[in-house]
Formats: sequence, structure tokens, C-alpha cells
Amino acid sequence: MSRLRQAFAAVAVTAATVLALSPATASADDPAYKVLVFSKTAGFRHSSIPNGIQALRDLGADNNFTVDATEDAAAFSGTNLAQYRAVVFLLTTGDVLDDGQQAAFESYVRAGGGYVGVHSASDTEYQWPFYGGLVGGYFHSHPAIQQATVRVEDRAHASSAHLGNDWVRTDEWYNFQTNPRSTARVLARLDESTYSGGNMGDHPIAWCQPYEGGRSWYTAGGHTEGSYTEPAFRTHLLGGVRYAAGVTKADCRAETGYTTLFGNSTTGWSQAGPGSFALADGTLTSQGGMGMLWYSAKEFGAYSLKLDWRMAGDDNSGVFIGFPPSDDPWSAVNNGYEIQIDATDAADRTTGAVYGFQSADIAARDGALNPPGEWNTYELLVEGERLQLFLNGVKINDFTNTDPARSLLQGHIGLQNHGDGDEVSFRNVRIKELSGGGDERVGQITGLAGKCVDVDNSGTADGTKIQLWTCNGTGAQRWTVGTDGTLRALGKCLDVQSSGTANGTITWLWTCNGTGAQHWVEQGDGTLRNPQSGRCLDAAGNSSADGTQLHIWDCLASANQRWVLP
Repeated sequence: MSRLRQAFAAVAVTAATVLALSPATASADDPAYKVLVFSKTAGFRHSSIPNGIQALRDLGADNNFTVDATEDAAAFSGTNLAQYRAVVFLLTTGDVLDDGQQAAFESYVRAGGGYVGVHSASDTEYQWPFYGGLVGGYFHSHPAIQQATVRVEDRAHASSAHLGNDWVRTDEWYNFQTNPRSTARVLARLDESTYSGGNMGDHPIAWCQPYEGGRSWYTAGGHTEGSYTEPAFRTHLLGGVRYAAGVTKADCRAETGYTTLFGNSTTGWSQAGPGSFALADGTLTSQGGMGMLWYSAKEFGAYSLKLDWRMAGDDNSGVFIGFPPSDDPWSAVNNGYEIQIDATDAADRTTGAVYGFQSADIAARDGALNPPGEWNTYELLVEGERLQLFLNGVKINDFTNTDPARSLLQGHIGLQNHGDGDEVSFRNVRIKELSGGGDERVGQITGLAGKCVDVDNSGTADGTKIQLWTCNGTGAQRWTVGTDGTLRALGKCLDVQSSGTANGTITWLWTCNGTGAQHWVEQGDGTLRNPQSGRCLDAAGNSSADGTQLHIWDCLASANQRWVLP
């Protein structure tokens, strides 16, 4: 919101039906980079490998990246991999790398490299745990090639933003040994009622995730030769390469438990003030103003609100929170807070700012922001009077309300239509109300390789080891993030042994006692800092093996020090 005029009229949302299956805009403005395409097979060999290589070469020529294609595993050396922004495992099968090559690739990913897996990349390297976590799920089985309907869940990611809600195509549809939804952001899933042979129920088919310092994107499509001439599939593949290479940003954190407030219908929403939003193909686009479309059906307290947005150019809009019910948009201005969307303005009035109150962390914001014409994702995490703002999965603002005239404890949410010429679009507005409606959050804490912070053997005795372990949903992995800075499980606290401050001091479970050994502070880079020692929670030896001891170490923001809290 910039300069809201005090005038309003009841204007209904305009509806239209439009299909959005055209290819995405080419990305020739990306910086030049190189991609390694690896297609070695030690099992079934797909006839579509040459088609896939040629498609990637064509996409590179149009989008400013160069493709080197090889089946020589010797390419997996530290020196050689360093020249590539992403490595594509194209239709690989079986064991294709030796131990030294695996180690080089692990180091590449942990240093920020990107991975793209296509189709049978999930039928590769079953005995390599790092790779299993990276690809997200191993192949189980498949029925005959046939047509099916893909339900698109994420229409902000560059690999799926061009698709409609449904994508009907023909391919060989994989079943997977495990469901990746708990560790990766599912971009699309199969509707098993539209074909024969699915055995998963909830059936992800494309996903992405940040992984041990790097980025991973996988699609199960691409078995057939014809896939690589389909415009929609080629754009899907291009978006995966761009994400893995880090030239487009996305929130690829796992996402569960959200309720849709806007998907394809504005039921529950009301327009306040002049102007409106055009509705087409699950997209709201602001027109005229100044006014606001607000969710009038319910007020919210503690919650995580996520939404996707896109500016056409140097446009202006925002997300209002914490305001009382009213048909006057000034109520949101005077009683709530606006999270700004604006390409150019003063620091406290541009994208990521709490408008007029607090600027975003500009460096973090600029590093996470996609330019006009591309989609971005906001998460507004509201707990008590505290608001944390994430842009494409990166924290860019942390604000606490101290104004007695305003409160984040309860209120409505709204989307601003700023005025003529300001065209900002929104998709997929969803919310997760936090347990108890209060400040504390409860759930798993995940870290390296998507594994969970775990109390050894569910023990409750003082001194029980705190470790990394495969997530299993037990109480030993259910943590309460306390408003007092504690992390609690099984009725006790995560504690630094004997209040130690040296590197390598282990953590254990201990009776909560209010000491500095039990105080943890979330940092913007994903680390958990113990202020008493000045050090961070760390998985020993950078290991993701079950049973890895958690201890404290100098804060490096390395993959084994980054944690996702509930």
C-alpha cells in the first residue's frame, strides 16, 4: 500500500476462465552458465536419451546455458564439476559412480551445486544414501505407458507456473518406494483415478528441495521420445534446470497441513474500496483502486500464511494482516500491517518491508527475489506479536509489533489493488493455523538429509543423547519451540552438556532449568544459536547417518547446521 485514497465502492470480483498451458517466457536474460548432462546406464537403457540431450541443448541455446553431455563417470571430479551450475541425471539407471566420484558429487552439492533428476534418475544408485535423499524417492514399479492427469500443486515454481491446474499427458508413470512429501515441495501429483497401475494414493510426480547446501529438482516424466518435443514438458524441464542452477528462486521447503483460502474461487472473500481483482485460471490480478480484497469469512491468530505473487513490471500491491472486519480499506491501513510488494520505493516501502515500519533485509531480499514477470512466494509466519517474513523460502524480515493501537494476535488478511496501472497477480493463498493459537509451535525439527532431531530411544532420563535420525513421527521427534527460547521434547529440554561452550560439546536431554545451556535462538540463515556459548547446533562430522550426535560448533551456516523448525 502506498498512498491509499479515502474513497471506496463495492466492486465485485470479475471472473473469467482462461487456460494457461503456453510455454513460459524464455530466460535469455539469465547469466550465462554451464550444465553437465549425465546419461550413463548400468541397467535399462531408454531410447529417448538422445532426444533428452537434444532438448536440453535446444533449451540451453535459447536460455543462455551451455550443455556438456557425457556418459563418462570420470567427469565427476571436484575440478571438473566446479564449472557447472547444475548436473542433470538424464535417464540414468543402476550404479553409475564409484566411491570417489560419489564423494566428489556430494562435495559439489554441499558447495551449492544443483541436481536435476529425470525419470529413471530415481532408478539409480540404490545403495548410496546421499543420492537417495537428493533424488527424493526411489523407483518402485510402473504400469504400461498410458495417458493420465497430473494435478499441479505449485503454480509458482518455474517448472510448473506455465501449467494449468490439470496437465493431461502420456508417459510411463512411476510408483515410488516412499512418498517425498515430508521432505520436499511437491510440485505436481498423479491422479490415480485417471489411469491404471498407481499404488501410492497420494502420488507425487515432480518435486524440488533444498538439499545439504544445494538444490534438487526431480520429474518422473520423460520416458517417451515424444516427451522432449512437447512444449509444456520442455518448459517443465527448463524450469527445473533454472531452479537447480540457482538462476530462478523458489520455496522448495516441504509443505503440509495448509488450508486453501484462494485456489480457484473467491468464496469467503469481499472487496473493500474501489477497483477489483480479475479472476482467470486460478489467478487474481489487481485492477484499479485503491482498494482491498479481504478474507472476510474468518479472523486468524497464530498462523503461517503462504501465497504466490507476480508483478508485471514496476507495480505496487501488498498483503494486509491483523486488521478488524470492515468494508473500509482504511481500517487495514490504520489498524493492521501491510507487507509490501513494490519493485522501487524507499527501503521501508519496497518489497519485503512492513510498510512504513521496517525495511526488509535488503541483501537477503535481493538474493531471494525473482524479477518482474516471474512468480515469487511469501510466507508470513505470525506468532503472537511477532511476524517473520520469508521470500522464496529465505527469511527477509523479522518484526515485532509494539504499537498499542495495532495487534497481530487476531485479525483478517487482505490483498491490495493499488490503482490503475499497478498489475500484481496472486495464486494459491493458503494458511496453516498453529496449534493452540498461541506463540509456541510443535512438530519435527529437520536438518541434514531431511532427518529429524531425535531423543535416543525415546528416553526421558537426564543425559539422554540428542541425535539425528530418520523421521518416524514418534514423540522422540516432537519438539515444542518455546517462547522462552527452549526446545522441549518428552517434557524436558534440549541442553548443552554441563553448560559447556567449547566446540564439540554434546547436547542432551535435561530437566528444564532456565539456564543459558537451554536457550536457543533461530537465525535468519536457518541455524540455531546458543547465545551462552555463541555456537550453533551442529550434526557432528557433517554426517547424516542415523545416530549422529548433535553438538555445538562455531556457526558456519553449513548444511549440517541448518534446521527447519515447525
